Amino acid sequence: MKQISLAHSPDADDIFMYAAIRYGWISSEFNYTSIADDIETLNKASLNNIYDVCAISFAVYPKIQSEYALLRCATSFGNGYGPKLITLKDKILKPNFKVALSGENTTNALLFRLKYPNARITYMNFLDIQNAVLDGSVDAGVLIHESILNYSDKLRVECEIWDIWAEFCKAECGEVLSLPLGGMAIRRSLMLSDAIKIENELTRAVEVATKNKASLSRILLSKNEVRVNEAELNKYLSLYANDESISLSDEQIKSLDILFKLGEKLGFSPCKTKDNLIPTEYEGLRNS
Repeated sequence: MKQISLAHSPDADDIFMYAAIRYGWISSEFNYTSIADDIETLNKASLNNIYDVCAISFAVYPKIQSEYALLRCATSFGNGYGPKLITLKDKILKPNFKVALSGENTTNALLFRLKYPNARITYMNFLDIQNAVLDGSVDAGVLIHESILNYSDKLRVECEIWDIWAEFCKAECGEVLSLPLGGMAIRRSLMLSDAIKIENELTRAVEVATKNKASLSRILLSKNEVRVNEAELNKYLSLYANDESISLSDEQIKSLDILFKLGEKLGFSPCKTKDNLIPTEYEGLRNS
C-alpha cells in the first residue's frame, strides 16, 4: 500500500472527520500516516510543501495553489458564527490596539487585517490567547476552534469575525454567504488517479463519521481524544463537522472565491476555486 502523509489539526472537528479512517471504518487503498498539529503550523507546512494531504486555513490557499489542489471534502464553514474578537469587559479599544491572533495565514487574520488595519498584531498559539487578554499582555485577541464555546466571564465580544465577513461579502457580491474557514489541500505531485481515490476515501470518511455522530462521539470522549466535554463536542460538531462538511457546494465555492478576492486586497495572488479542484471527470474518461 502506498504511504500518504495526512496532516490535520487536533481540534474536535478534524479528529471527528478522520476517525473513520483511523478506526478502519472504511476500506482504503493507502496507508495513511496521521500527523496532528495546530492549524498555523500546518499552514506553514503547506507553504513548505511538507505533507501529501494537509489541513489548511482557506486564506492561505492562494499562496500554495501551484503546489496543492483543493479537496472538496472535510471543510469547515461558519454560518452566522465563527471566531470572536474578545477583550476585557471594561476595556475600550483604541485604533492601534494590540491584538493576539492565532497565525498570520489564518482566515480570521485575513479578515481582521482588512477590518482593523491599524491594530498591532502579535501571533501565538490559540490556546494561549485568552490568558494573554486576561493578564493584559494584549488588549484583545481572536478566539478560534473550541475556545469560542467557553471563555472567561471577565471577557466580552468586541466583534464577531462573522460580522466582518458579512460586511465584506455583501459589498463584493450583494449577499451574505457562509464563511470559509478551513479545508484540505493535496499535493499536485501525486498521481492524479491516486489523488482522486484519496479524495473519494476522505469524503467517505467524513460521510461515515457524520452518519454515526453519536456513537463516534462516545468513542472519542471515552478515549480522551478531544479537548471538550460531551455538550461542547456536540455543539462544536454541529457547527463545523456536519452534512455541509462532506463536499463543497456551489454556494461554498462562491464564498471561497469571495474570500480569495478579498485576499487580493492584501497582495495575495488571484485564485479561482474551480480551477484548483481535482478534475474528477478524469476517472470517467480514463475508464471509458
